[in-house]
Amino acid sequence: MRARTAKRRVAGVAPKPMLATLIDEPFDDPGWVFETKWDGFRLIAKAARGAATLYSRNGHNVTKEYPAIARALAKGRRRAVFDGELVALDQKGRSRFQLLQNARRGKARLRYYVFDLLRLEGRDLRSLPLLERKRLLSSALPRSAAIRFSKHIKRYGTRAFRAAQRRGLEGIMGKRAQSHYRSGRRTRDWVKIKTAQRQEVVIVGFTRPRKSRKHFGALVLALRKGHSWRYVGRTGTGFSAATLKTLHTKLKSLVRPSKPFHRPVPNERSTTWVKPRLVCEVKFTEWTRDGQMRHPAFVGLRGDKPATNVIRERAIRMKKRHR
Repeated sequence: MRARTAKRRVAGVAPKPMLATLIDEPFDDPGWVFETKWDGFRLIAKAARGAATLYSRNGHNVTKEYPAIARALAKGRRRAVFDGELVALDQKGRSRFQLLQNARRGKARLRYYVFDLLRLEGRDLRSLPLLERKRLLSSALPRSAAIRFSKHIKRYGTRAFRAAQRRGLEGIMGKRAQSHYRSGRRTRDWVKIKTAQRQEVVIVGFTRPRKSRKHFGALVLALRKGHSWRYVGRTGTGFSAATLKTLHTKLKSLVRPSKPFHRPVPNERSTTWVKPRLVCEVKFTEWTRDGQMRHPAFVGLRGDKPATNVIRERAIRMKKRHR
């Protein structure tokens, strides 16, 4: 009976996650709370007694890909819908997106950091204030080393940001304490502040390898602008030997005869063009005046966002009353 129960899935469609707006610097405000910005995959989890289903940011069922997390959630005693981030931890306990690439081989130390509660025992909680949802969340989570409550501090965003910098984390999240949960919407009630420049991009080509490198030399990167693609640079760093091989296999199945740009781009003669399907994340130093990334480095593939939705993310300045 127990084995059959563990294989069940929670029926229904998961709510779309609420999204955050990128801002340029941290701030202090008594009406806000601040959390770690986890470096992983966003997951909506639907859990009931003996069953759990995991959904990616774009609504795909990924339960079979992370069975240990699903089993841990299924041990809970309450029906709930959680919002959180699936991360892989390094030896210092820091979340590292690159380590998630090993998750399917069972080599990653996975944790699901939960920061919001959308439903509890059939009741929709999204119209409740954030701090009330968090209070209910802390008692609704199952007891498991793999499931963690994502802690927050009140008011002091600058202190939280400096701590994230010291620890080498991706950044922090700021959330208005009285905000409601708005599924599928990007609002200024939730903001993100990054310790370094990062951007999701689409792979549209790869160059020939040089010297002792195998498989490919660099990835050609693009972003969506209107109904066309815009060249934003190349990255030839950040790859392990295993990543080079895996990526090359994926790219070979997407080869196309022509480039997706109207204008010339560097090293076209040594470039193999591919269909714009694969999304990856890169870190870089700055944007140049002509809209290219300076010194981009590969971080990892992302399967949780359609390529046609990948546009340049621009930080905004918060109003002075929030400082």
